[in-house]
Amino acid sequence: MNNSARIGILGGTFDPIHIGHLVCAEEARCQLDLDKVIFMVAGKPAFKDEADITSAEDRYWMTCTATADNPYFEVSRLEIDRKGTTYTIDTLRELKRGSASNAELFFITGSDTLLEILSWKDVAEIADLATFIVAARPGYDLEEIRALHEKEAANFRFETIEVPALDVSSSDLRRRFREGMPVRYLLTEEVEHFVCERGLYC
Repeated sequence: MNNSARIGILGGTFDPIHIGHLVCAEEARCQLDLDKVIFMVAGKPAFKDEADITSAEDRYWMTCTATADNPYFEVSRLEIDRKGTTYTIDTLRELKRGSASNAELFFITGSDTLLEILSWKDVAEIADLATFIVAARPGYDLEEIRALHEKEAANFRFETIEVPALDVSSSDLRRRFREGMPVRYLLTEEVEHFVCERGLYC
C-alpha cells in the first residue's frame, strides 16, 4: 500500500492572484489526487524586473485571503523569506528536505511555459525532484505538447490536465484596475477590496 503524500506546487508572483490560478490548482488536485497544493509566492523572480512587481507582503496577503476557504490549499513564504534571486531548484530542494522521504512533488505549470523549463537553473535535478503537471485549455493537443517536450528532455516526468478556458491574466487585471474597468468575478472579492484599499495598480 502506497501512503506517500502527493504535494502540488503552484508558483507565481500572484500579482494579483486571480480565479484562473485557483481553478488550475483545484483541477490539478482533483484530477491527480493530490493531498494538497502549495501556492509558492515568488520573492525575487529570476526572469522579472523586481521594480515592476508589487511588494512581496502584499502579494502574499492576497494569496492567503484568496485561498483561505479551501482546506487543501496552503500558501508558502519560502521564496519570499529566502535572500537573493528565486530559483525553482532551490525551492524544490527545500520542500524535499522538509517533506517525508516518500513524498512526491508535482510542479504545476502552463503549457505555454513548458519549453522555457529547459533553460531553468539545474534543470536535470529539477527533473529528478518533481513530476510536472502541464495544464492546458480544452482544445489544445496535450499529447503533441508532451511529445514536443520529451523530444528535448526525455528524463522529465509529466502529467497533463485540461482546465476550463478562463482567459484571465494578472497583467490584464492590473490594466483593468488602472483604467477603472470591471474586475468582478475575475478574482475574489477579498483580493479586489485589498487592491482598492491599498491603492495597488493605480
